[in-house]
Amino acid sequence: MNTEKPTAPTKAKGTRDFGPKQMAKRTFLLETIKSVFTKYGFLPLETPAMENLSVLTGKYGAEGDQLLFKILNSGDYLSKVSENLSSYSSKSLIPEIAEKGLRYDLTVPFARYVVMNRNEINFPFRRYQIQPVWRADRPQKGRYREFLQCDADVVGTKSLLCEAEIIMMLNEIFTDLGLEGYEIIINSRKFLTGLSEYLGQPNKESQLCVAIDKLDKIGQEKVFLELAEQGFDENALNELSPILSAQGSNQDKLNALYSQFAKIETAKNGLNEVQEVLEMVKGMSGKTESVSFEPSLARGLSYYTGIIFEVRMKDGSIGSISGGGRYDDLTGVFGMPDVSGVGISLGVERIYDVLESRSLFKDDLNQNTKVLIINFGEENKEFALSTLAELRNNNISSELYPDNAKMKKQMSYADKNNIPIVIIAGAIEIEGNSINIKDMKSGEQKNSTVNDLITTISTIIK
Repeated sequence: MNTEKPTAPTKAKGTRDFGPKQMAKRTFLLETIKSVFTKYGFLPLETPAMENLSVLTGKYGAEGDQLLFKILNSGDYLSKVSENLSSYSSKSLIPEIAEKGLRYDLTVPFARYVVMNRNEINFPFRRYQIQPVWRADRPQKGRYREFLQCDADVVGTKSLLCEAEIIMMLNEIFTDLGLEGYEIIINSRKFLTGLSEYLGQPNKESQLCVAIDKLDKIGQEKVFLELAEQGFDENALNELSPILSAQGSNQDKLNALYSQFAKIETAKNGLNEVQEVLEMVKGMSGKTESVSFEPSLARGLSYYTGIIFEVRMKDGSIGSISGGGRYDDLTGVFGMPDVSGVGISLGVERIYDVLESRSLFKDDLNQNTKVLIINFGEENKEFALSTLAELRNNNISSELYPDNAKMKKQMSYADKNNIPIVIIAGAIEIEGNSINIKDMKSGEQKNSTVNDLITTISTIIK
């Protein structure tokens, strides 16, 4: 006989469970986001959790590729290994034993979908997608290995109206959620490409972006050290500091940079994009006070080519809660060139944490069941079952306590589950056509006839 105690179960690091109370809040959050996406003409889409590694690799830069979760081939995954295992490194072994991986984001799978369905899609195509993604990152506050992303993308147009509408959507979503103190950061990858040229390294804009993207994490000194290792001249880097820390209003920064980069055409094109997007937002009566142009915004992912976005809390309480940008060449790697797209991704987990920490979720979100019918066994069985059906037919969420337990236990169940109304009707009440309805919040108890039951309850719920 095995006397060993079973091992207590644990969750995988970087993952979370969500109970009913949390799910009620998450549902509210997601429905708020969906309603704004829908208002702006975006259509829902879903793609598989796993993708072929050939689809995922090479799209996120070297660092992003390292964070892909690989899935071992089914069956005997070592059967096709051609050499002795000792001759492999971990990197060279992966292609032999893993052909698929969990999606890292929703943008690359979306690009794959667009290419595979190009003949059925009506361009420009607007889609939103809300699904989990996985990253083999080190778990920490606000950073998880499994988390939900909400994406909205437009493909098939280069119009900067799309970027302006993204800003409008972000403002509307956060306003509807009651969130204040956020900041929508905007920049252009074209400006950063021009900046790389200005620094004497015109072909190293990717390395520049990856390094600058770490400013908040490792500081300017280490960023400059990393750039120096990439071949950037130390004297040129000294000129970079005032550019990255430009002060003043958005227009002040733009004017100063227009003057400084007058001879760098690519940089000017990027500044023109930022200027036009801000003007379009104003033209739609959008909130521009929440938008900040920051030349230091880089977004480390390698597929961005134009305007880029990031949303942060001004108090620095958590990392970015949203990010995205323009990607002109993403579908090209799948054999469909010249399809421009732009999109935004909202970090639901972080937004949830911010709303929770600020007590911005409404108290009544947790209420699901509105009415509990007390179970008196056989003496009210017929009444209870018919009333339960009638309540549900009138779209009033209801429960009949399943057991003929003590009244105290049944009332305690209603209290702990935030059920606002309890129906108390034994044989004597039913015979006299008089039913007791208890308002659990006020403690008040009302009488009603069987015929007026639905009307009375509806009045209390309202």
